[in-house]
Amino acid sequence: MIKLKNTVLIHSSSIFYHFMSFSPNTSCFRYRAFIFMLTFLLYASFHLSRKPISIVKGELHKDCEASSEGEPKVSSLSRQSGHLLPPPGTDNETHCGWAPFDKDNYQQLLGALDYSFLCAYAVGMYLSGIIGERLPIRYYLTFGMLASGAFTALFGLGYFYSIHSFGFYVVAQAINGLVQTTGWPSVVTCLGNWFGKGRRGLIMGLWNSHTSVGNILGSLIAGCWVSTCWGLSFVVPGAIVAAMGLVCFLFLIEHPKDLRFSSSWPVHPKGYENCTNRFRLQKQISGQEKNKPGDPEMQCLLLSDGSGSTHPNHVVLLPAEGGSGVAAISFIGALKIPGVIEFSLCLLFAKLVSYTFLFWLPLYITSVDHLDAKKAGELSTLFDVGGIFGGVLAGVVSDRLEKRASTCGLMLLLAAPTLYVFSAISKMGLEATVVMLLLSGALVSGPYALITTAVSADLGTHRSLKGSSHALATVTAIIDGTGSVGAALGPLLAGLISPSGWNNVFYMLMFADACALLVGHLFYSQQHFMSNSVVTD
Repeated sequence: MIKLKNTVLIHSSSIFYHFMSFSPNTSCFRYRAFIFMLTFLLYASFHLSRKPISIVKGELHKDCEASSEGEPKVSSLSRQSGHLLPPPGTDNETHCGWAPFDKDNYQQLLGALDYSFLCAYAVGMYLSGIIGERLPIRYYLTFGMLASGAFTALFGLGYFYSIHSFGFYVVAQAINGLVQTTGWPSVVTCLGNWFGKGRRGLIMGLWNSHTSVGNILGSLIAGCWVSTCWGLSFVVPGAIVAAMGLVCFLFLIEHPKDLRFSSSWPVHPKGYENCTNRFRLQKQISGQEKNKPGDPEMQCLLLSDGSGSTHPNHVVLLPAEGGSGVAAISFIGALKIPGVIEFSLCLLFAKLVSYTFLFWLPLYITSVDHLDAKKAGELSTLFDVGGIFGGVLAGVVSDRLEKRASTCGLMLLLAAPTLYVFSAISKMGLEATVVMLLLSGALVSGPYALITTAVSADLGTHRSLKGSSHALATVTAIIDGTGSVGAALGPLLAGLISPSGWNNVFYMLMFADACALLVGHLFYSQQHFMSNSVVTD
């Protein structure tokens, strides 16, 4: 029987779980599997909404040639894109793209769009983790997804209403970047709450493939309309993100301690407090275990190995207990955790490389392989396919060796020469581009995925915190926020450097990769003199 305590609000997720049947040895496994998939899809939808801008760049500006009569003539590249549906009411004079991106400075303007999104994302991330520690994750994440869907769609509405103001698109991108900061600290905290440290690299390596899956889906969805009605390339992803926000509100459960299991056996309640959340486990007692302290994390989180004795029949969400527990960690306190600053700087350079590929790869493929915007977008998904394998590989290796820093360093060491080879042989043909996209995606995304997931979760539950669970979102936000500074600089620098040649862009990426490797090496060296870090070698 379900008993309500005080003023418990039962939303649809509790009803959903009430009608699911669980056996004693599979209940928590199914909960964890559901939360794994739900958070995977939630953050994949965030990345799905970020990808359209890189796909549409080739349509916002087209290569044009002046004809002998002085009339603008669209080049063969633009004709291949097959713009079947002209923008409603367009007054574009040159037909070389969408004003104001049809001018010679289009690369700087497109780079500014990326920078406005990523700069707002970087600044907002530092605040997002602190706010997220003090608000219910479900509400916080739902708000962010609904707002992100609205501003993603708003960018696309510029097509339908023939808006040619550069400021309109910059503001839409900046606000979208700001509200998307609600996503990463929330989902990492939620997943960290449900999974222990065992095999964390593998679990989070698999889970972090949502980044690549979202990018792939975003590329394919945006590509469906990029040559005919590019406004829908933003409106449809925006609608998907908003719909996933509603799913989050209905079904997300932040922590296993927000659940109460009960049975019809004679029970003895044991309450366990953790900050503001309570997990109450009721179980049959015997003379030996009457005075034995319980372990709800082992009972629930590790139930799948058959060691638990819980008989859950019903589930109800419990309210937060105000005024009790451990206070959330401060920003300065999170910075003092060993490894936070070092891995933050390492991620800054690693994310600079990754996001430069995210925002500029389709345009590079269009320029080098002479493909239209749709085909270039589809081909660019191979970089994300390689990223899936790279993230999983990094997690498996780091779990097996129990050396996160060394794993990151090895992949960064291999990534630098790979980028050089990519810049050299991608011009030789489509086959060479495919191979190098897969390899580069694996080596570039592997360290990035490992730092933003397993390393962040390790540091957020560092032993120096003495059991405080209210540090994970703040630590995650600091690391990813610093990384987002690099994510903002990368596309901006690419926009400024690319007019001088794509080779110079690759030199910039190789330099950033070397800097990431240097910071990682410094951290590795320091840890030989420290013995209290869970992520060190």
